[in-house]
Amino acid sequence: MSAQQLEVQIMGQSYILGCPPGGEERLLAAVHKVDEAMCKIRDAGKIKARDRIAVLAALNLAFDQAELAASTSPVSTPVADLPQPSQERLTQLLGRLDQVIERDGQLI
Repeated sequence: MSAQQLEVQIMGQSYILGCPPGGEERLLAAVHKVDEAMCKIRDAGKIKARDRIAVLAALNLAFDQAELAASTSPVSTPVADLPQPSQERLTQLLGRLDQVIERDGQLI
């Protein structure tokens, strides 16, 4: 089975995202969380640039996820214990975040 495409709105902008079969509900829930986090930052009025808003929202969501994982799991999983695809994905995401921060020079 191939992935289908869904058109979603995040902070008023349309995006077409690939979605695995049966993953529509989870993807839409994730889109809602991202949209909500980005709109909250935008509505605070201090930051206008969409890329900065996206980075801050990503950091906030990642921090919330890490806190949730820490509170529900007495033993945290070191990165080295993650499956190889997860390690590679985490490395890619951290690299992209580093590029954005280097290019920008500051978060706020």
